[in-house]
Amino acid sequence: MFRGLTWDHPRGRHALEAAQAQGGPISWDAQPLEGFESAPIGELCARYDLVVLDHPHLGEALSLGCLRPLDEVFSPEELDAISNRAIGPSMASYVMQGRPWALPLDAATQVMARRPDLVETPPRTWDEVAELSRQTGKVALSLGGPHAFLSFLSVVQAIEPGLNLRDGDRWMANTTAIRAIALLADLAAHSPAAVAALNPIGILEHMSGGNDDVALCPMIYGYVNYAAPSRAVPLAFSDAPRITADGSPGSILGGTGIAISTRCTVNEPLRQHLLWLMSPEVQRGFIPDHDGQPGTREAWLDPRVNSQTGDFFAATAATLEAASIRPRHDGFIAFQAAASATLREGFAADTAPETLAAQIADLFQVSHKTEMPA
Repeated sequence: MFRGLTWDHPRGRHALEAAQAQGGPISWDAQPLEGFESAPIGELCARYDLVVLDHPHLGEALSLGCLRPLDEVFSPEELDAISNRAIGPSMASYVMQGRPWALPLDAATQVMARRPDLVETPPRTWDEVAELSRQTGKVALSLGGPHAFLSFLSVVQAIEPGLNLRDGDRWMANTTAIRAIALLADLAAHSPAAVAALNPIGILEHMSGGNDDVALCPMIYGYVNYAAPSRAVPLAFSDAPRITADGSPGSILGGTGIAISTRCTVNEPLRQHLLWLMSPEVQRGFIPDHDGQPGTREAWLDPRVNSQTGDFFAATAATLEAASIRPRHDGFIAFQAAASATLREGFAADTAPETLAAQIADLFQVSHKTEMPA
């Protein structure tokens, strides 16, 4: 039996545990959502054969040499088939140094969540979000943990669609950073205090638990579980806001992939099991039927899957297709945490956007540990 590690939420573990229960070759443990920050990827790969991770940890993992490249395990035809079915850049996010390092089991990005009984029609632009915030005081930002910085990156992508930061070898224009920070600072000034320190799960739990102080969160990682009819108040999800009505929704890709550690000796039953998890039938059926969030386009557009989830998938698929990949260089995880803390502290102190933009640019430079080329 192989040992695997996933994350401790119904979306992260129920389908994998169900696969284990029906005879799968992997015994799954679970860690908190923030587990990679408390136990670095190298330590986890030393203890587990398979690790469910998100793509920003690739830089650190590759520097440590603790993951097995998947082109040593699967044929080009098998990898091409998985890549062609993956929604948005889900598969591309796990390709680094020209090789694939994880299978895109789960797809997610930042989208808009709302209480449909409090906000009937979702705002389309950031200006409309700001107006709703000023009118109601019930528009929350997701700023806990790394999410202040991720929200910032998403607004940047809405301002400058197509900006490619994924290799961590460049930064954005100063004017773009200032504009994004100013937009978020205005919203942060009115964001309900009750959810200020919460991660996305905490905010969505709060909203779907019947608390009326948060009517809308314009930028939060989508979880299909909170659209379920079983929730006290099922949430409605829609595409992320745009700068202009005809612009692109800015969003930073999330989701998780299954990676194989170098301690693992892959056999054919394991190989076939992983291919089974990524198969169309399992992605459209078994995974959503066990609280999971599939990684394939056909599952996100499947009428049966959407009929059970208040159209969660179809209503946010366009944002996922347009989502951007965050930097993945070794040192990014620490930078992400420091930049988020800088933004939160700056919003609380009403620090000028120009000052915050300069501080974050400096942190990015430091994250490379050596001086970047001009």
